Amino acid sequence: MATPMSDLLEEVSREPFPHPPATPEEIEEFEQRMGWKLDPDLRAFYLHCNGAALLRWPDSPYEILPLSKIARARVAIYGEDDDKWGPASMYAFCNVRDGNYVVLDVSRQVDGRYPLIDGDRETWPNPEYCTQIASSFSEFLEQVLRTRRSLYWLGE
Repeated sequence: MATPMSDLLEEVSREPFPHPPATPEEIEEFEQRMGWKLDPDLRAFYLHCNGAALLRWPDSPYEILPLSKIARARVAIYGEDDDKWGPASMYAFCNVRDGNYVVLDVSRQVDGRYPLIDGDRETWPNPEYCTQIASSFSEFLEQVLRTRRSLYWLGE
């Protein structure tokens, strides 16, 4: 059974670096600028904290970006907003070190939530390697907090 988002957010608050919450106005400005709306999990997270470094390691492997730093994956990974570097509907929102990201696919939803994709710099945007790693942000957050290891989806 999935952990409720409220419990996950409580746990994030105990981690070393949650940022102050985003205001409803900041979220509205973000959604207008991006042209898509945060799903319920992401909205709850950003109203709780506008980004966070997760896990108590000297160099956290998961830095959930503040709204102001979310960008198209192709821009975050390759510095170019060009279709040759992947679809415009993919957004990097969590830095996992070394130019790699967890990416939101805002072109589709699963039960009203955006799926998350492995945004590995070396294989981006090849769908054979950049596969779905979670069906929602809450699923991703739960896996990070439960496994407490870097890149849990690789089975290391």
